[in-house]
Amino acid sequence: MYRILIVEDDPAIAEALASHLLTWDYEVKIAEDFQHITEEFIHYEPQLVLLDISLPAYDGYYWCTKIRELSGVPLIFVSSADDRMSQVMAMNLGGDDFVEKPYDIQVLLAKIRALLRRAYSLSKQGNLLEHGGVILNAGEASILFRGEKTPLTRNELRILQTLMENAGKFVSRDRLMLQLWESDSFVDDNTLTVNMTRLRKKMGEIGLEDFIETKKGVGYKV
Repeated sequence: MYRILIVEDDPAIAEALASHLLTWDYEVKIAEDFQHITEEFIHYEPQLVLLDISLPAYDGYYWCTKIRELSGVPLIFVSSADDRMSQVMAMNLGGDDFVEKPYDIQVLLAKIRALLRRAYSLSKQGNLLEHGGVILNAGEASILFRGEKTPLTRNELRILQTLMENAGKFVSRDRLMLQLWESDSFVDDNTLTVNMTRLRKKMGEIGLEDFIETKKGVGYKV
């Protein structure tokens, strides 16, 4: 089930849109604090954002830029600003599509489905995983965060891939060691510690000091 964040100033429009999306089995959150949209984005971790341009305090262009610093999540501008310049600016800042108000709800739903299908079928085909704004590319053995790509060693890749495939759940050290060496014969607890330390250091260098959580006696999670 995909999570969608609606950033819309008009409560009636937001509620109507949310109601339609819920009938199609999407999880939906309507943004409440227009001063702190990025905080709501980080907390909710949506897989698609519907973003208006005219918003209190800061406009949609501003928040699109801030979201793009964190993630490449699919983003559709939904706005009454129907001039070409607004649409060009929206796309140049990182929007994936632009829908004019008043919109046909079926057209908007079709665009949402198409964008989600393209974005996340690509993730499966290309072996991409995304969590908290971090995109792991297993094929390239790299992570992408805030526009910066960082290479990973083979062991770092296997550790992070296992954790991201189980995002939100603790993964035991034994399971990680089996993923690394695929056989009990090659397990070395100290080697896992060394690799985890190196991975944490690499993540910290790109601003992800707390991305991997440790719980003594239980394991690790992202």
